[in-house]
Amino acid sequence: MKKLCISLLISFLGLISTTLSAQNEYPDSLLRRYAAKMLMVGFRGDSVTDNCDAARYVRDLHVGGIILFDVDLTGTKELGSRNITSKERLSAMTAKLQSLSDGKLIIALDQEGGRVARLKPQYGYTPTVSHEYLGKINSRDTTTHYAAIMARELAESGVNMNLAPDIDILNPDCPVIGKLHRAFSADTLIVTQNAEWFIDAHSAYGVTCAVKHFPGHGSSMADSHYGLTDVTNTWNISELSPFSTLINNGKLQAVMTAHIFNRNIDQDYPATLSHKTLTGLLREKLGFEGLILTDDMYMQGIIDNYSIEEAVTLAINAGADILVMGNNISTGFEPERPFRIVDIIIDAVHAGKISPARLKESYDRINRYINF
Repeated sequence: MKKLCISLLISFLGLISTTLSAQNEYPDSLLRRYAAKMLMVGFRGDSVTDNCDAARYVRDLHVGGIILFDVDLTGTKELGSRNITSKERLSAMTAKLQSLSDGKLIIALDQEGGRVARLKPQYGYTPTVSHEYLGKINSRDTTTHYAAIMARELAESGVNMNLAPDIDILNPDCPVIGKLHRAFSADTLIVTQNAEWFIDAHSAYGVTCAVKHFPGHGSSMADSHYGLTDVTNTWNISELSPFSTLINNGKLQAVMTAHIFNRNIDQDYPATLSHKTLTGLLREKLGFEGLILTDDMYMQGIIDNYSIEEAVTLAINAGADILVMGNNISTGFEPERPFRIVDIIIDAVHAGKISPARLKESYDRINRYINF
């Protein structure tokens, strides 16, 4: 009995020692840095003042990324109601944001071309064409021409990441991809080669492309902005081909996930929250070593089915490096949301639901990307 008590005491002391060691290695101040680095957040306004939300997010919270929009979907929904009103004001705003950051800040927006373009002629930018238009022409010169104009204007405006191209496979009946002309083609080869030309044109101007939506959203018959989207019976393994080829060709630095259920890959979780999809398939099987971004974590395809605490924990453990929180969606604008998300992540670490090493892994990967 005495030996048992001594053994239990030794085990208990060992547990305390391990816990204290972890606390010393990962104090909360460091964990908060890791967690904040993983956030890409949105805000209201086309300028930055010392006390505005954007300044608080970048200077005080130390978020790793900012996402910009031209239309405030939580407000008037009019052109120019969010962050983008002119080239001059956008350039000044992004420069101010970078000056507030203690490292290189990722500044991103969606500039696919056609229907999905935040930089519009109304704000002084060159008109764009859709992916579907480029895929039908299927010309290196044409795709490079339009993508280079786009990339140059992004770089001139201080935007260093384009959440494009969309490399989903064309299904004309898909409400959120095909019907909006966002896919290059139904032919995976045409999708892949146009995406490569698009990416190369951006790379020439120092703009990174985050391709989307892994593992394929083109076959969906619903929009994950508004609810559960299941592609189990419509998805085809060929939808992985553009991702696989571009990874093998060394073209991909960043990939955005899809909030879709695909039970061919994971019976339990949508892609954004799926370890089998993000780590098992994208990282281990396809060999992707770059950044994994989520689609917006407050889209109803996620938030209607999971608490934000559960969704954030699952996404991080699945392998996501950057959690997109645009704060510009039907679930509404909440100024304190980024601070709350960091608290949620730290609470999950304290509860043993997320390991500090998992946060550090993404923190280090993001730093490698911004120093690339």
